[in-house]
Amino acid sequence: MTQQTRPTIADVARRAGVSKGLVSFALNGRAGVAPDTRERILSAAAELGWSPNLRARSLSVGRAFACGLVIGRSPDVIAADPFFPSFIAGVEDEFSVSGQVLVLAAATPGRQEAETYRGLAADKRVDGVILSDLRTDDERIALIAELGLAAVTLGVPDVASPFTSISVDDGAGIRLAVDHLADLGHTDIAHAAGPFSMLHGQHRSAAFTAAARARGIRSRIIETDFSAADGARATEELLDAATPPTAIVYSNDNMAIAGLGVAQRRGLDVPRDLSITGFDDTEIGRHLHPAITSVSTDARGWGAAAARALLEAIAGAEAGAIDLADPRLVVRASTGAPRA
Repeated sequence: MTQQTRPTIADVARRAGVSKGLVSFALNGRAGVAPDTRERILSAAAELGWSPNLRARSLSVGRAFACGLVIGRSPDVIAADPFFPSFIAGVEDEFSVSGQVLVLAAATPGRQEAETYRGLAADKRVDGVILSDLRTDDERIALIAELGLAAVTLGVPDVASPFTSISVDDGAGIRLAVDHLADLGHTDIAHAAGPFSMLHGQHRSAAFTAAARARGIRSRIIETDFSAADGARATEELLDAATPPTAIVYSNDNMAIAGLGVAQRRGLDVPRDLSITGFDDTEIGRHLHPAITSVSTDARGWGAAAARALLEAIAGAEAGAIDLADPRLVVRASTGAPRA
């Protein structure tokens, strides 16, 4: 479409049956627009092929129209973790119609990560950031506030925070997995946990221990870095124990899939000799043999919610706490009753 025929905000307003001001609020992610009205406006913009003139907007309002996501994990772990592509797709669902650009960076936790945030702020490359993988006494909260950037956090920090949080109850999914295995008759269950330095790794581990205790089940936990390789290592360690567990609850599907491979290479039958559950319900896990029982979370929906909240924060909305729907357990063929 040429510049002369490019749709305008007025065109979007006519299509959606609202005022130009309301369209501007919706497309810029500002508060004060009802959810159904925002959806109607975004749909009208998409139908017309509306896109913002970012250069003009940036010059007129002094904004970068970009937001940052700095992931403090090894690039290898990021590349193999299916959560982030789904989450980023949800962010882009919102940004694509509001004209926002996502600036993505992988950085080593600590100094390199802090310098990445400082560089983004100093160069005015982003208006706000999404903080993922919250940690104990997370120093990034104070750093982002000091830099004057808007932000949202994935989860509730354990330190004072001026930012909106977008949360899913990780513990609920782990409890569902433990209860499911207990109902099948398992009395010795292990958990391949995420890093204890990450709050969601702590929450899942604590939920596992509490759920196992409530059901009178023997439990043990092995910490991992969330990678498939570390999931395989944890599985080997558990299966080499004098009394191996009859089931393993993994903290993501990648590790569960790796664990399935370890068990099968040892000649074990899954689920008769070992039951396996994952977390995140990735597509590949549904097509294995046996298919993986997994805790299902809406990573794409989480990304969209985080993007909306960040745009509202950039527009000046007050911070709040947003709780998303609890995960659910999708039962498949990788879990069953233990051998008598």
